[in-house]
Amino acid sequence: MEFSTSTTTTLQTLKTQALAVGIFQDGILSPAADVLDQASGGAIRAVVQSEFDAVPGAILTLHNPAGVTADRIILLGLGRQDSLTAATLAKAHQAFAAYCVRAGVGTAASALCALNVHDANLADCARTTARLVSAAVYRYDRTFSQAKPAVKLRSFVLHLSRAQAAQAKTALAQGAAIGAGVNLARLLGDLPPNLCTPTYLGQTARDLAKQFKTLKAEVLDRKKIEALKMGSFLSVAQGSVEPPAFIVLRHTPSAPAARKAAPIVLVGKGITFDAGGISLKPGPGMDEMKYDMCGAASVLGTMRTVAELDLQREIIAIVPSCENLPSGTALKPGDIVTSMSGQTIEILNTDAEGRLILCDALTYAERFKPAAVIDVATLTGACVIALGHVNSGLFSQDDTLADELLAAGRQAQDPAWRMPLEDAYQDLLKSNFADMANIGGRPAGSISAACFLSRFTGKYRWAHLDVAGTAWLEGKQKGATGRPVPLLTQFLLGQCSA
Repeated sequence: MEFSTSTTTTLQTLKTQALAVGIFQDGILSPAADVLDQASGGAIRAVVQSEFDAVPGAILTLHNPAGVTADRIILLGLGRQDSLTAATLAKAHQAFAAYCVRAGVGTAASALCALNVHDANLADCARTTARLVSAAVYRYDRTFSQAKPAVKLRSFVLHLSRAQAAQAKTALAQGAAIGAGVNLARLLGDLPPNLCTPTYLGQTARDLAKQFKTLKAEVLDRKKIEALKMGSFLSVAQGSVEPPAFIVLRHTPSAPAARKAAPIVLVGKGITFDAGGISLKPGPGMDEMKYDMCGAASVLGTMRTVAELDLQREIIAIVPSCENLPSGTALKPGDIVTSMSGQTIEILNTDAEGRLILCDALTYAERFKPAAVIDVATLTGACVIALGHVNSGLFSQDDTLADELLAAGRQAQDPAWRMPLEDAYQDLLKSNFADMANIGGRPAGSISAACFLSRFTGKYRWAHLDVAGTAWLEGKQKGATGRPVPLLTQFLLGQCSA
């Protein structure tokens, strides 16, 4: 996908198969729409008054408009003019991109980013637009007997003033790279668990390291994991014949001066299929447990974006990956395991396995003396109950880090909501037989899970993102979303410019 800006061509003479302009409610035309209306002899105003309700997300196509070079004018609803937000602009571009893909459009242009929104700047809007358009061209066809027809959309242009175009150029490149990272995360999530195994994730990391010279991959096998005494991680892996993998993917920036700062570490939960172990999950919906590695997928997707942009900060991804299955060798309720940190854990429920693999990864992260560690995991159904499918859950004892991540989520249109993490919740994890239990009961389930992880993060700044409600869609729209790649990338962009 090629993204560019147009500044010299007048809007009515812009050659493209689809040209998008904004319409506000109460029949108010955006400046770009007004230009095209005058060129077409009032065709736009006439159709707006007769049949178009410009609510956010509404879309209407005018074919072969008189006086305009574009094959189609696409009217996009923007709601009330006095309350235009970046989210409304993003919704409109999402609808436009989806239309272009459905209609087989090869070239498209939009004048929407020239509009002022009160809660974002032009760069933010351009970055989000490129990311959403990139996401629109994603097609999963890996396991169909016949390939789906190729998406024709190959070029997307923002029509802007010369000054605006200068602001948008870098942001468009960033958005395209974020979109590529999102789509990698979506592909990894959508692949079936018999293909996307821990070994496959390890090979994905190696492939990324071959593709981008700033990346270096290391994949530890069971023997090396045992040597590190990761007893908690291995206890989950012991129920499956599929070998575990402990993946380390390291981005070293091209500029030597940028290598002096302490690295930022991303940790992603990589359970490539979660049957619950001996604490077996109910059958309905269990197919969606292939998405229990979406934390790992989002971290690998983020690293792809980081490498393409060559962010000037050392970034390290850690992915502990295995399956959680019931078998004669599987972890049992009542077992006690010893983590890499030396802390012991009583297993009360084998379906609370994500924290068991993450805790050893969080201990492993200490060796890098990181500036911050952020783990990403489809960790708890309780977080879905608390926040639904809109916000990812954010947990941290560091206010500054939490605020930076929340701000990055708002800026990237990939929101998170901060959840409590007071010490009083730690009592839920008390055990009569070990240093801690691996669950704390039904009340505050997502919080007690975060409390568990916090016990392994005392040597650095840390935040936890529970993406159980945001990493994939259910039902007829079932598929991975690629979240929180936009949030993570926006945070890292901010850290590089700080």
